[in-house]
Amino acid sequence: MKKQSIKLMCVAGVFTALVFVFTAYLHIPSYTGYVHIGDGLIYLAACLLPTPYAVFVGAGGAFLADCLTGYAIWAPGSVIIKTAVALLFSSKGKKIINKRNSLMLIPACAITVGGYYLYESIITANFIAPVQGILGNITQSVLSAVLFVAVGFAFDKLEVKQKLI
Repeated sequence: MKKQSIKLMCVAGVFTALVFVFTAYLHIPSYTGYVHIGDGLIYLAACLLPTPYAVFVGAGGAFLADCLTGYAIWAPGSVIIKTAVALLFSSKGKKIINKRNSLMLIPACAITVGGYYLYESIITANFIAPVQGILGNITQSVLSAVLFVAVGFAFDKLEVKQKLI
């Protein structure tokens, strides 16, 4: 196994753990579950890591958070939604915060809001009740975007991408 592969696996493992912690434990309870900023770490991981590793971070971190906090019913939906979100961002380029990655915050929000609305509609067989979760998912996406931009700018200033990967 190459040294670079081991390094990428380690970085992916750390990001997966961070997504889990920021999702499962650093969240705000709401009437539909909870609002968290773990997605911001998925965006960061997707900007730092090659696609397969970023997908693992998103799907794995969300899966662990749902299964280990009593929300296992959400795990299949979260795996699909967080995989799709991770695929939006690009690790190509020298900067994390660039025009492309910044613009991807909009479809990331749309996929999160639409994905969870659709998933809840399917598991409850009700297309009206899931509407109440839309505001929480928008809030989650906006707060995650703020985290992504703040940490991304700091990482770019410190040249973390060039040093880490």
